[in-house]
Amino acid sequence: MGREYIGPAMLRQMRGRAGRQGKTQLGETYLCCRQTDLEHVLELMHAEIPKVSSCLSTENRRIQRRALLEVISIRLATSRESISDYFSNSLLQWSQPPDFVRKGIETGLEELQNLSLIISDSSTGYAPTQLGKAVVASAIDPDDGVFVHKELVKALRAFVMDGEMHILYVFTPVQDFGSPVNWQVFRNEMQCLDESCMRVLQFLGIKPTSILRLAQGAILKETTPEEKQMARVYRRFYLAMQLRDLCNEVPIQTVARKYDMPRGSVQTLSQTCQGFAAGMVKFCEHMGWGYGLTLSPLPSSTTSSLDADVSTQPRGCSVRSLLGPFNGGGESRAPRTLQGALHQESHSAQPNKLRIKGQNDEMMEEKMLAKAKVISSAANRLWGIQMQAEMEEE
Repeated sequence: MGREYIGPAMLRQMRGRAGRQGKTQLGETYLCCRQTDLEHVLELMHAEIPKVSSCLSTENRRIQRRALLEVISIRLATSRESISDYFSNSLLQWSQPPDFVRKGIETGLEELQNLSLIISDSSTGYAPTQLGKAVVASAIDPDDGVFVHKELVKALRAFVMDGEMHILYVFTPVQDFGSPVNWQVFRNEMQCLDESCMRVLQFLGIKPTSILRLAQGAILKETTPEEKQMARVYRRFYLAMQLRDLCNEVPIQTVARKYDMPRGSVQTLSQTCQGFAAGMVKFCEHMGWGYGLTLSPLPSSTTSSLDADVSTQPRGCSVRSLLGPFNGGGESRAPRTLQGALHQESHSAQPNKLRIKGQNDEMMEEKMLAKAKVISSAANRLWGIQMQAEMEEE
């Protein structure tokens, strides 16, 4: 699909769309290809359709762990016996030996416990942790959920809110789009970043010197788990820069050429970011993190500008305009406390009856902004005292 050949099953599915059921007796499909691909295309047209098999029978254990976590999280099966009974009614049971199914369940449960997504109790069986519930609610993979959790924990310590880059990074999908990073482009874009974006790099742990070495031909190390996680941060920030341009209504083909990415990958990024952003808001809500309240208006606005290629009426909405009183006020050092306080203040300021718009509205906005500044300065001052105390203890 753009970068690789499709399989016989995908071709059959696409050809099945030809014609109209109940209207015509047959449909016609045309398969266009280049001369160099003609031999492979002929083999594809005469290839046998592969047999249907369970996706749980693959060597990729991520799918099995996700199925186990979802079953336990919704309380459909919590004991070892009920879990085995659940999988005995799946296609996996009929396509693989019983020992393979049993070993897969045992290994998956052990791995989920190691990831702190479920806990085991002798009386109640297995139960999801708060993190496990958040992963299921956000509809992401367990491994991706652990990675997202670590990234959001870092964001709780320091969140840059005088720009849009950190928020866009949070809403950038974590799945692999299969396209390598052009480190020369990464370096050039990094050199054009403003002070706010450079602070985002610092908080994420991205080192400009490492990017310079990678641009000169060095290889990104992915040997240890820490190195693999850091590599995901680099790749995700590269996608976040593309998402920034898309939100600024840069055409998809222009973004693809600028970042040396396939057009299909950029289009997939623009289509999946809204669903992932909504999942991140749900993740924050289930974890009890207050700054999800500030991020919640963003999913709909994030993709409003991404539809510029298919919409005749521009509906772009800048992420910066949604930062409210925090825009231009530096970074929020204590987002959880700060957002909760602002949310409480906004609710307490709501009148019991409708007010006439006019001077009263302007006065109310000024009072709210003044309160927000007081709360923000107090939160930053408390954070500074806490950091100083921690440094003295060390």
